[in-house]
Amino acid sequence: MAGQVTRLTISLPKELAQLTAEIARERKTSRSKVVSSCLHELARERLRSEMEAGYKALAGENLEIAAATIDLAQEVLPEWE
Repeated sequence: MAGQVTRLTISLPKELAQLTAEIARERKTSRSKVVSSCLHELARERLRSEMEAGYKALAGENLEIAAATIDLAQEVLPEWE
């Protein structure tokens, strides 16, 4: 991740701190990068969920519009029946 970096002090349960250190050793990276990677994944999941909810809302609106205009469409475009 490029850009500015902000120093942050956090407290974790001992088990999570140990897991963070273990993953950092396995990946040959820093604990900060492990935590950052986890937060990036949570952000992606959050965005995916928000987008899914938006698409579902639009689908409902599109069905309402289609239902409201179907009769008019058949009058204007009778050959499409």
